[in-house]
Amino acid sequence: MYRNNDFIYEATSKLEQLINIPVEIDSSRQNYDVLLNIKDEQFIVEAKSAVRTSNQGLVLSQLKEVKHNSNRPVILIAEYISKKAAEMLKDHGINYIDIAGNTFIKKNNLVIFIEGQKKAKKEKTNQSRAFQEAGLKILFHLLYKPEHLQDSYRKIAENADVSIGSVSNVMAELEDLNFILKTNDKRVLKNKTELLERWIVEFNEVLRPRIMRKKMKFLDNDFQHQWRNINTHINDGYILWGGEPGGAILTENLRPEKFTLFTDLDLSEVARSLKLVPSEDGEVEILLKFWKNDLGNNKTAPALLVYADLINSGFSRNIETAKQILENELRYI
Repeated sequence: MYRNNDFIYEATSKLEQLINIPVEIDSSRQNYDVLLNIKDEQFIVEAKSAVRTSNQGLVLSQLKEVKHNSNRPVILIAEYISKKAAEMLKDHGINYIDIAGNTFIKKNNLVIFIEGQKKAKKEKTNQSRAFQEAGLKILFHLLYKPEHLQDSYRKIAENADVSIGSVSNVMAELEDLNFILKTNDKRVLKNKTELLERWIVEFNEVLRPRIMRKKMKFLDNDFQHQWRNINTHINDGYILWGGEPGGAILTENLRPEKFTLFTDLDLSEVARSLKLVPSEDGEVEILLKFWKNDLGNNKTAPALLVYADLINSGFSRNIETAKQILENELRYI
């Protein structure tokens, strides 16, 4: 849970100014961030510092969980909500308020819709190396296989394909951030659920755009439906399914419409093997296999990457599949 929730009061105060109706906050409840009262309607508040493309699917999944477990309506209050994320929330009937006063509330006779409010941008203060490119690669390596936490810095650097200096700096920061505990004989990952959530957000925002190689489409629609039969072991390299096809393989509970794959093969070799052609609107997304050792099962990318893509998609069917992967392949987290 985010420790600094002061923006809840800023957002509700701004809303009061805009609608000229009292907004009451009850912060004495232990089970929720706060309860919000507007006229005769009471809402459970879920607070998030920011909702943007990189974490909108994850936030939506969490909000649906809160909604499912409560008999009260839920409202999201955030410091910042991107335009695309706001549209997604409205499409799913999720109430929200941001710190600028942009609002969507629809409950019985209470309807409030405000958009176009601007807030002065703040400089980004979180420059932690643990959540920049090298740090995200190191964290991926440790989250997917926590036993690697006991490896030497040199071995971690080799497997994560980063410098030893980066490993040293990132491990020290993770200790400071209370994600790693060092004892006399071992290192232990702490607060793994919080760490996983933060890694997913920063992976989608920082690392994923840098490993994006090309968008393509299938030349033959029948070939698209036969994707499971494609030989993904080519010469000395692999094509590893992520996203929807990875989820379909891991759970047998999804029919892919978008195809994400990770590979270090030449794009021409991938295109020839899968019968693809370049297309900006194509259904096939090719990403760089950024880890050195083969952590997958020769068919799918590591479950951590499959989960990150599915939970971030914002589509209910993908989010349900992501939850299955979290409960099974990633249950240790």
